[in-house]
Amino acid sequence: MLPDREFFDRLADAAKAETLPRFRTGISVVNKEAGGFDPVTEGDRAAEAAIRALIELDFPEHGILGEEFGNVGLDRDYVWVIDPIDGTRAFISGLPVWGTLIGLYHKGEAVMGIMDQPFTGERYFADGKTASYRGPGGDKPITTRTGVDLADAIMFTTTPHMYFGEAKTRFETIEGKVRLSRYGVDCYAFALLASGHIDLVLESGVKAYDVGGLIPLVEQAGGVVTDWNGGPAEMGGNVVAAGSPELHAQALALLKG
Repeated sequence: MLPDREFFDRLADAAKAETLPRFRTGISVVNKEAGGFDPVTEGDRAAEAAIRALIELDFPEHGILGEEFGNVGLDRDYVWVIDPIDGTRAFISGLPVWGTLIGLYHKGEAVMGIMDQPFTGERYFADGKTASYRGPGGDKPITTRTGVDLADAIMFTTTPHMYFGEAKTRFETIEGKVRLSRYGVDCYAFALLASGHIDLVLESGVKAYDVGGLIPLVEQAGGVVTDWNGGPAEMGGNVVAAGSPELHAQALALLKG
């Protein structure tokens, strides 16, 4: 039995109860990366623990791939993919562009997902067939923007500093051809793409939990998400998301070199 919208909402609400009270409070930060900066907060850990507890209670036969507490049962047919706070750097900086990502994979394919932004009160959900928005603007279905060529596209990426070598060259090639590029909104960029506000998202070196809840959202809104070779993006890597197959093909031609 697949989970329904109500269960995804329960998961997002459980995470919200742990993240929102800690936002803009000067919460302590731990660096997970020696020689770099990969921050984690008690909000990340508490939110993931709350999500996992509900999944383990209602769907004990499912696997879980999480950022903070490791993986269980990745060989099972259904696997939950959890990023309790995607955009921890934004979270600790007081920027409301972080979100909780929860995706469900079936035999390796992302089929359902939710992106919740508790501070703005926005929740984006993919139910397996369609994508929808719930927030200050009311409840409504969402679709990507179509009919946009690369020269007219608005593109987002988390930061240009995550590209190196050949990946940097290809990113800069794309950036030089789009109408507008913007940085720094993490998972919120994919939500804006699914909602038809922007056209293209590029990322490099992302993990499965960074995209697991977002792939269904974009695809079920009408967009395309792959790696830079046109293959599946479920396990992360270098990822490109576009509002239409046509725009995706234009971007991919340049990303492939």
